[in-house]
Amino acid sequence: MNKDRTRDFTSGSILKHLIAFSWPMFLGNFLQALYNTVDTFWVGRFLGTEALAAVSASFPIIFFLVALAIGFTMATTILVSQYYGAKDEVGVRKVINTSLFLMVISAIIITSLGLIFYRQIFELINLPESLIEPASQYLIIFLSGLIFAFLYNVISAIMRGFGDSLTPLYFLAIATVVNIILDPLFILGIGPIPEMGISGVAYATIIAQGLSAILGLFYLFRKAKVATWDRSLIKPDGYLLKQLITIGTPAGIQQALVSVAMLFLASLVNKNGEIVVAAYGLGGRIDQFAFMPAQSVSLAVSTLVAQNLGANKPERVKEIWKYSNLLVIGIALVATSAIWFFPDFWVRIFTPDLTVREMTTIYLRIVSLSYIAYSLMFSTGGLSRGAGDTFISMGISLLSLWFVRLPLATFLSETMQMGPRGIFLGIALSPIVGFALNYVYYRSSRWQSRNLTEGRRSPVPELEE
Repeated sequence: MNKDRTRDFTSGSILKHLIAFSWPMFLGNFLQALYNTVDTFWVGRFLGTEALAAVSASFPIIFFLVALAIGFTMATTILVSQYYGAKDEVGVRKVINTSLFLMVISAIIITSLGLIFYRQIFELINLPESLIEPASQYLIIFLSGLIFAFLYNVISAIMRGFGDSLTPLYFLAIATVVNIILDPLFILGIGPIPEMGISGVAYATIIAQGLSAILGLFYLFRKAKVATWDRSLIKPDGYLLKQLITIGTPAGIQQALVSVAMLFLASLVNKNGEIVVAAYGLGGRIDQFAFMPAQSVSLAVSTLVAQNLGANKPERVKEIWKYSNLLVIGIALVATSAIWFFPDFWVRIFTPDLTVREMTTIYLRIVSLSYIAYSLMFSTGGLSRGAGDTFISMGISLLSLWFVRLPLATFLSETMQMGPRGIFLGIALSPIVGFALNYVYYRSSRWQSRNLTEGRRSPVPELEE
């Protein structure tokens, strides 16, 4: 294992650990978002508003289909972190191999379900008839390469558990450059490459994701040697498989609740026509860059919390809570200012359509005011996930999304007849509840008893070089 890239978070400066671990993840999230943003840029510039709306409409469905797998990657980081914090090499290796097995099986099942039911989902969310064909064209190809995305994400989760957020960044950087190069080649057709239009966007994405997955597997098995073909370790461990499913399923359900809420929200948006659909999708792309620092800090919080609970150091968890919140508030203030005061500067990068730009500006002016609340919700939510208390995290998502965001957006847009502005306002107000509930969890001190390695330790001095 490359000791220069792994980090033991059970000693040393909390703030230093948070920043050092978060910035590569921020860049990684930035590059991953760049996948979608580059797609949006080329589609918006060369294929028009209808194609832009079709690609935008596909993302909530993709997120819904991969929700459970995202939960399993969270469980992987938690278990790798806690076993690594407990200095249990055998446990770490078993977690890794069991996680890879679970992710491959999940990819096969989810891809099959997506390819069977995608059209019914489009109809369920009231996607305009004119968008179903181009959206289907994009989604079918994307789903065919879904296993690569699953593998890269579980490999990243494994490395995060070791405190290594830098290695996955290298793989993702290479894949992003490949995607940026392939997008215009496949969309427009250059030389011997035929013009593929919206299909080219999907092909470019899965080729780039395939490359990142292959590089990640090579690193795990050959370079870092933390994954192994040893007969005693390669087969899935029944106890750990149960833990991954127990921890990952509520986290996956949480992601599913988020994604289904996004689908219902998309259904509400879709009733307002192509312009609002395109503006909502474009505004969401810009939002993700504003949320990214807080989401990166949240992942760092989960890993730091997990390692320290594995090492039985709950007092350090309180310091993690304090410094992470201060960090995200400062960053959110900068993001809010940049987007609220200059919304059209960001929007015009993606589309020349004046009507779409005006509607997206309305979206950004409303939602950007909630960036501090969103950032606090993300950072504080990292505590329950790091403790493996994913049932609590799931419950908080259920309440803030299904009992606040959706009813409020529906009430304001339809009952109060505010239209799209009502939807955007519902999105902006919901994170206040999410943060408040996470704060209640922190004050309860329930997390202090969440050491998941108890009774399963096989200590060895350190991981193999």
